[in-house]
Amino acid sequence: MKTTHAKVEFARLPKDYAGLCRILTPRPIHDKVEFQNVIEITDAMAGHKLTADQEDYFDLLCRLIEDYEKERVEAPKVSVLEALQHLLDARGMNAADLARLLGVHRTLGAMILRGERKLTLNHVRTLARHFGVSADVFLA
Repeated sequence: MKTTHAKVEFARLPKDYAGLCRILTPRPIHDKVEFQNVIEITDAMAGHKLTADQEDYFDLLCRLIEDYEKERVEAPKVSVLEALQHLLDARGMNAADLARLLGVHRTLGAMILRGERKLTLNHVRTLARHFGVSADVFLA
């Protein structure tokens, strides 16, 4: 299947897996055209009540999209302090809240956010647990 300018309509898609595979066989995505072909199908399927076969097909195409994007899209590099500040802001927390969370003197929270003090391993564990993120976020 090559990219066309005609919009793929959900109502015209087969309900069974084999029929869907005849339209577009799921396989690793290697270029922009293949990527666009997969996007056309997933866009048409998104938000609709799917049969079990359509659900399996849709899930597989979404995984193929994720794999393609992981290889080609670089996540922006974010510093430990930027990540920490973002997480604090998202929760409406400030330097004093950070200090309370870490169980340290209140001035240490501000010092950490200014980059004057480093996070300890215990701080990293506490932050990762509290924010529900990987400890890697806080390791430089």
